[in-house]
Amino acid sequence: MKDIKRYSPVQFKATPLKTESRDNWDVVTEYHGEGEGPWLVDLSHRMRLDLQSSDLASKKPFGIDVPETPGQSVLENGFLVNRMNGTQTSIYHLAGDAAEMPGEVEYTDVSENTVFVAIIGEAAFRICEKLSNLDFVDPAKEAPCLYQGPFSHIPCQIVTVCRDGEKSGLVLTCSRGYGRDVIHAIRHAGDEFGLKPAGEAKFTDWITSL
Repeated sequence: MKDIKRYSPVQFKATPLKTESRDNWDVVTEYHGEGEGPWLVDLSHRMRLDLQSSDLASKKPFGIDVPETPGQSVLENGFLVNRMNGTQTSIYHLAGDAAEMPGEVEYTDVSENTVFVAIIGEAAFRICEKLSNLDFVDPAKEAPCLYQGPFSHIPCQIVTVCRDGEKSGLVLTCSRGYGRDVIHAIRHAGDEFGLKPAGEAKFTDWITSL
């Protein structure tokens, strides 16, 4: 049986410099003219899971304890685990080699159904404040932390990963159908800050530096 080609919902008007074929995705690892940042990186090929259980305290996705309080996140061993509510958790695979899907029925792979991007660099949160009323730098919340709400009028999950100067950055996911609109809004908001598309290698360097 022929493998099914997988396509990202994110399209950048930029010229790839280096690409890889990975699990039927064409992954851009570097673009021409990435500049000095900030950067917008397409991560739609990275695994994203939804975990639903009435007993989340008993679950350990990829060996990681689920945070106790909604809005809390934990970044461990390349996985970002985000407590959404009393029965639901989202899991993003941010670093490392490909991971196997857990066998339990409580897990659903939502990678194909959603957009997944990162905004990284010192101006990341100044870009985002133009697109949402959510306070991604709320000092009362310890990073990493999850926000759920409108971003450019689109229902999104946004995780503030780091607020440390040049290492600042967040990841954002929403329904696949909003891909073109949300990318257009982010690019437009980021123009004054010099936001550029960047390949996966830029994100990998960033996440491993945290």
